[in-house]
Amino acid sequence: MLEQQPGNLQFYIKQLATEALQKSDPSAWFEVLYAKAKGDTAQIPWAKLTPHPYLQDWLTNHELFTSPQKALVIGCGLGDDAEAIASLGFEVTAFDISPTAIAWCQQRFPDSTVNYVVVDLLTIPSQWHQAFDFVFECRNIQALPLNVRSSVISSVAYVVAPNGTLLLITRVRDTEVEPNGPPWPLSSSELEQFESLGLYQVEQLEFLESEQIDIKQVRIEYQRP
Repeated sequence: MLEQQPGNLQFYIKQLATEALQKSDPSAWFEVLYAKAKGDTAQIPWAKLTPHPYLQDWLTNHELFTSPQKALVIGCGLGDDAEAIASLGFEVTAFDISPTAIAWCQQRFPDSTVNYVVVDLLTIPSQWHQAFDFVFECRNIQALPLNVRSSVISSVAYVVAPNGTLLLITRVRDTEVEPNGPPWPLSSSELEQFESLGLYQVEQLEFLESEQIDIKQVRIEYQRP
């Protein structure tokens, strides 16, 4: 694969996502992207090779569970977020739809305690129902189009245990009009679906994606009573 410059990479991803949508398989493009990267992390735009700073901030500044708990990392990518959570004593399961991404995680962290598995967010295993005390979802919902959004949000809420916590990081939009994606930032009504699924919002923090990119994001902590 020829090295993609940032602008070209964005166009390439949009092209992959559009082709996947045309085939009614909206998440198929992730495996294509990881496989064609051939081990070059520069070709994976969200691969920073470090935990998300707003996850790390939350882990550092919140009182976590006192006993070993089960955690789930949704769309784990190359595994840095999962490893950060595991380092705090959680029993972590981390999944991605891309077999290449999961193999990449296992190669990067050969001695890891994390259980890395290939799973499709749209077909969550039934044994995961309300099975995880801490769930981390970072920018996976926004990577999937609006015609599957309700299903994806339901899948995320489905895995949060009673008294469990969901930490969500996502781009947001100020209108209900369908955005031009990917990514497709979430609207207020889409975020409200989590509460209709039995979660309640504990804390919300707004931040910009970076100093160079003036795109609003939120980190929201939800809990299931």
